[in-house]
Amino acid sequence: MGATLKAFVILSVMLWGICGCFGHGGYLYPQFYDKSCPKAPEIVKSVVAKAVAREARMAASLLRLHFHDCFVKGCDASLLLDSSGSIISEKRSNANRNSARGFEVIDEIKSALEKECPLTVSCADILALAARDSTVLAGGPHWEVPLGRRDSRGASLSGSNRNIPAPNSTIQTLITKFKLQGLDTVDLVALSGSHTIGQSRCTSFRQRLYNQTGNGRPDLTLDQGYAAQLRTRCPRSGGDSNLFPLDFVSPTVFDNWYFKNIVASKGLLNSDQVLFTRSEKTMEIVELYAKNNQLFIQHFANSMVKMGNISPLTGSRGEVRKNCRRINSS
Repeated sequence: MGATLKAFVILSVMLWGICGCFGHGGYLYPQFYDKSCPKAPEIVKSVVAKAVAREARMAASLLRLHFHDCFVKGCDASLLLDSSGSIISEKRSNANRNSARGFEVIDEIKSALEKECPLTVSCADILALAARDSTVLAGGPHWEVPLGRRDSRGASLSGSNRNIPAPNSTIQTLITKFKLQGLDTVDLVALSGSHTIGQSRCTSFRQRLYNQTGNGRPDLTLDQGYAAQLRTRCPRSGGDSNLFPLDFVSPTVFDNWYFKNIVASKGLLNSDQVLFTRSEKTMEIVELYAKNNQLFIQHFANSMVKMGNISPLTGSRGEVRKNCRRINSS
């Protein structure tokens, strides 16, 4: 790893290790509910644990909801709103349609919290806590979650389509979309490591198998033996929703095999593999994480805190929804 990049990585992590709790919209802190709803973290953890015990994939699904919420209008639970009145749900976007899941688990958490302390814990904070708890249950790091977000009273379908990186994104698109959220190259690579758990549909990577650049040829940066395995269940047409692990070695364990796979040309999505093949800076970070699981774990936790602080609604802005799927009646 180059000396300049190494210094950049260390400085980035040190700065966010100091606090990382100033968002663009206000101040968040882990003790926010200590007096108003002290059992809140315990309730979230309990429901998430039951959900993941029922289905291991749910850990990745809940983690993904937090990402897809924060990248649109900030971490404000806009993703959770169903269409009604003037609201067009973000669940209809290309990034979420037929793939975002886990909403029923969030509903279950919210119901339990409303019984314990009505109109106190925001849906946005539920998403942040559920993402952390899901990561821990999969064997990943624990971090203190800064709290105090409030819930949006609107959604942005266009923002969801525009801001969330697609699975076939180029490296420049990825860097740009993360930079627009205040996230740097280290954050991009570390947060991409969430693909160490979870699954993806055939339709998300089919072009790599058959027609990567529009010339009817496969992606030559994909290991051809691995590609042949993928083709058995991801044909040229049909099978769109067939599921494949993003990390085929340890698909339900939060570790650095995702990065080892990329180094071996076995990243499933184009947006995974380009981290190693299209940018020297991201390639060096991928190599670093592939060799050092503890460093990846540490950086991931720091970057999750940083991401969770994207433009939160605080103070009197927004509201605390009673039902995460709809705004409170005015």
